[in-house]
Amino acid sequence: MKGMLKDLTISRDGSQSLIIAIEGDAREIFDELSGHPVELTLKRWRKRRSLDANAYAWVLIDKIAEASGVSKTEVYWNTIKEIGGVSTTVCVEDRAVDQLRAGWRKNGTGWISDTMPSKIPGCTNVTLYYGSSTYDTAQMTRLIDLLIQDAKALGIETLPPAELERLKRLAGEGG
Repeated sequence: MKGMLKDLTISRDGSQSLIIAIEGDAREIFDELSGHPVELTLKRWRKRRSLDANAYAWVLIDKIAEASGVSKTEVYWNTIKEIGGVSTTVCVEDRAVDQLRAGWRKNGTGWISDTMPSKIPGCTNVTLYYGSSTYDTAQMTRLIDLLIQDAKALGIETLPPAELERLKRLAGEGG
């Protein structure tokens, strides 16, 4: 749910109250949870990628795979690795590397990892790539732009520029 923090008050006893203005109707959830302990997670809101943009990415992935003889999964993985801002590198004890990579992979098709040596003895650097289901609008746009570049290099027809701009605009509006 999207909202905006409006006020924080601190009572004399030290308890804190947070006022959040929200978009949408919260009456039903308020009635259900009012008076009960709840778990809260607050984080900066970001525009989510458009499902139309995701569908077009997979159309391109399919065409590139067909033209290149590479699997769709491999095309997807290779493209993910080229996008900036969609990975995290962590230093892990050598004995835990395989377990981390296997657990990360269970998140979905695009959740891949690479390893490289660490300067710390007994450790390995693991780069963890996030799948496109977590991408914001800018990251999804970069994914599609890279796929379009690869498609054109293989002589694959892509959407006309005006339609591509429409897709990107929709992605910016959340669908």
